[in-house]
Amino acid sequence: MKTLSVAIAAVALFGGVQLFQGGGGENAADEAAPSNSYRLVANGDEGNCAVTRGASVSDGLSLLTVAPNCRRLLPGIERAKFWHEKQDGTVAFSANGIDPIVTFAVADGNGYESYAPAMPLLSLAATGDGKPED
Repeated sequence: MKTLSVAIAAVALFGGVQLFQGGGGENAADEAAPSNSYRLVANGDEGNCAVTRGASVSDGLSLLTVAPNCRRLLPGIERAKFWHEKQDGTVAFSANGIDPIVTFAVADGNGYESYAPAMPLLSLAATGDGKPED
């Protein structure tokens, strides 16, 4: 009888926690930010490549996948592994989550424009389909 009471209490506690958390049954992986696909373009379409923002690592820091051919646009950018979005809206790509390889400011519309380094000028725009383009 005591075992039955403990089991009922455990089920009630679990149900209460699920109800409090929304009860959808999602796990932490399901709640992670979905990947966002972008097209990185150099100097008005002189070249382009795919960039994908991945899961959030910490506040403002997400994983980043940069296509190998992005090296043609900015040598060294292929080493970038992190997308760091700052409170002012700027975004930096880095290999270690701290030291920026390239930094972008919010542009008109739905994208970003690089300002450091000053050359080449790069634009970053969402592709909108959730899949990186080649």
